[in-house]
Amino acid sequence: MTPDIAPSYAARVARLQAQYAALPPGAPVRLGKRTSNLFRTRADTGAPRLDVAAFTGVLDVDLARGTADVLGMTTYEELVDALLPHGVMPRVVPQLKTITLGGAVTGLGIESTSFRNGTPHESVVEMDVLTGDGRLTTCSREVEPALFSGFPNSYGTLGYALRLRIEVEPVRPYVHLRHVRVDGTAGAAALFAEVARTREHDGEPVDFVDGTWFAEDEVYVTLGAWADAAPALSDYTGQRIYYRSIQERQGDRGGQDWLTVRDYLWRWDTDWFWCSRALGVQRPGVRRWVPRRYLRSDVWWRLVAFEKRHRWKTRWDLRRGGQPQEEVVQDVEVPVDRLADFMAVFAREVPIAPVWFCPLQQRSADDHWDLYPLDPSVLYVNVGFWSSVGLEPGEADGTHNRLLEDLVADLGGHKSLYSTSYYEEARFWELYGGGTYERLKKAYDPDGRLLDLYAKCVGRR
Repeated sequence: MTPDIAPSYAARVARLQAQYAALPPGAPVRLGKRTSNLFRTRADTGAPRLDVAAFTGVLDVDLARGTADVLGMTTYEELVDALLPHGVMPRVVPQLKTITLGGAVTGLGIESTSFRNGTPHESVVEMDVLTGDGRLTTCSREVEPALFSGFPNSYGTLGYALRLRIEVEPVRPYVHLRHVRVDGTAGAAALFAEVARTREHDGEPVDFVDGTWFAEDEVYVTLGAWADAAPALSDYTGQRIYYRSIQERQGDRGGQDWLTVRDYLWRWDTDWFWCSRALGVQRPGVRRWVPRRYLRSDVWWRLVAFEKRHRWKTRWDLRRGGQPQEEVVQDVEVPVDRLADFMAVFAREVPIAPVWFCPLQQRSADDHWDLYPLDPSVLYVNVGFWSSVGLEPGEADGTHNRLLEDLVADLGGHKSLYSTSYYEEARFWELYGGGTYERLKKAYDPDGRLLDLYAKCVGRR
């Protein structure tokens, strides 16, 4: 951090610490953020929230060191817009614009560079955390390493990241895409493994990779590569829909496409992957009347949150004889060689499509992330599915989510905690670093001012 920035930052921290200290003992602690990308419905406490509006923005970009100092509540949209003029971007840019940097580190993030760059917390050099005991603690791999390695997947239960120094990487103007149709899930897994090993396919480099499963007989792997020129550019920020282009650009188009780097990074945001279809806005007669500025994931999230609060559509559907629905909104990681096993059960038991695939591998074998450990020698595939499933008579809410939790664990995988979870407490702590977490809570939140991870993620408090 440059000397001219340090006093201003210190004053912001002092004001936030004063807010925190003024909260009555036992009062719930929550952030007054503008955005959220969580899908865990939590009880509204009515208590005042911490005002963290001052912790947005980029403090410094150091191109010589390949780093940027960023405030924790900065959204990735703001971060990308600040970094691209410098010719760089974060090593991993999660798919949705309003995910914050601090949120992606205390939770988890992933995208199509994750096969080579891992997850966002792996490119953090150091960070300042307002811990549960009210201290500002700077941590890194060398300083306060227990907090540094235990912070990812703690979801704000150890503290809040106020400033992060992250690694950045150079960009080029365009991304060239190849949508390769493969032979089912097994074909996708084989191509993911090949690309992770060689960083190329058919003699061309691969800088980005993800996949889309429409059905077991229609699976695509999308390979992206940096480009300095583009013969034509596509635009999926208005009337055209990105995920549909994956199918449409086969045949005489050869499955190829070109996007600007910014449009590539946000290709999934416009339609919240494909989830905007549930809101009717993919119908041409509706979409043409929606202003472009409203075609974005945070708008769709607000509409879904409104329905969750009021349940107007749910009640209407039930009155008309519709089935009760269970939300199945999850991201899971399974080893690449178990991907076909996972999808065989998923396709049979959970009728949701499309499904997103994104391979990831931990960057360094020297790192260990205590609350979400991945084997650095293993390539995993993130499987994302976000919809609802009808409940048959006698089936309880959570039936399908519990089945998938057990399946993922049986296959040697992990499940993200941004959405609903149903684990029994003992099993939860087995999977998410219970012993280490207990020591971290004693060290950084000894009075329990912040919720514990189980209460927050499973108890939905």
